[in-house]
Amino acid sequence: MASQTYVPADPGFGVYVHWPFCLSKCPYCDFNSHVRANPIDEERFVAAFRTELAHRAALTKGRKVASVFFGGGTPSLMKPETVSAILGAIAKHWTILPGAEITLEANPTSVEAGRFRGYRSAGVNRVSLGVQALNDADLKALGRLHTSAEALAAVKIAASIFDRYSFDLIYARPGQTVEAWKNELQAALSHTADHMSLYQLTVEPDTMFERLRDAGKLKLPNADKARALWDITQEIMTKAGLPAYEISNHARPGAESRHNLIYWRYGEYVGVGPGAHGRIKTAKGRRAQSTEQHPEMWLTVVETDGHALVEDELLSTEEQGDEFLLMGLRLTEGIEPSRFQALSGRSLDPQRIASLVEEGMVEYTPHGWLRVSQEGFPLLDAVVADLAA
Repeated sequence: MASQTYVPADPGFGVYVHWPFCLSKCPYCDFNSHVRANPIDEERFVAAFRTELAHRAALTKGRKVASVFFGGGTPSLMKPETVSAILGAIAKHWTILPGAEITLEANPTSVEAGRFRGYRSAGVNRVSLGVQALNDADLKALGRLHTSAEALAAVKIAASIFDRYSFDLIYARPGQTVEAWKNELQAALSHTADHMSLYQLTVEPDTMFERLRDAGKLKLPNADKARALWDITQEIMTKAGLPAYEISNHARPGAESRHNLIYWRYGEYVGVGPGAHGRIKTAKGRRAQSTEQHPEMWLTVVETDGHALVEDELLSTEEQGDEFLLMGLRLTEGIEPSRFQALSGRSLDPQRIASLVEEGMVEYTPHGWLRVSQEGFPLLDAVVADLAA
């Protein structure tokens, strides 16, 4: 991997807004997303978002917002007026930095040029599209409601309206060959600009795919095939000038998702909406926050109590160190060992590091940071667990 640019210890402050509704539930999805038969009362949700934002702002006075991320669910099901109202509430409580990244996730089925222009007018300057596959049979198997042609049309609309856009693909799908993925990925590159998220399909607990796998009706590629798919992904993306900057995210230098970098660099962020998470710094230390997951319950609790936090816990130094490792080692730039020590109150075990270096799993950067090697990335969870022990 190429050497990375040194970054400051303070990764910035972001705001995450969770819109929990989808047109349908994908069989691989374990996100907090819900399908509703009746129209959503967006005005009522806007009022609740305003209330929660006011609550979080009181806990994070003086912060300057570097990024806002509308995630879900399917935020592109929101009216542009709803997005505008939420961004207005954020601007009311915090200073939004010039050039702040404002991202909205979208599904190709809900992409309309008029709606996208409305988001752009509201202040959104980056979209992330859930394309997932450029093969209609696989899209159907993944539970997606769009075709590959509709997906590419959505990408074209996004490219015409937004300066920055990204889209996701899922690989290591049932029956997928290395050659087929290679061709699909190269086709996708002809439609991308400077960022792409590429996720290996994993079976998550309590999903339809878990039930299908357990019933013997879903067979994923074995470990050797999955590794071959990983290797060809890295090779193609690096050659195209979009190397991995995080285990599943690729970008041209400077085009990384700034909001997600706040998470991975263990920065500070607030989360509003059903099931949203946050990490904020207070005089007593770093706090972990999360909200009521059920959308209608979230609404009721916010309207009654002024917020819907169900978790607001002070993290121990050990917990902070573990989270820092878990997030930071996902990045190809790695972590600053002295920051781990400042957060956790202890140093990383030099013998464990030496052993992992000898095995080729981790390496030091020229400026003394520790990072997982290209060889170690497919075994990231094991490497992190070893270092955290």
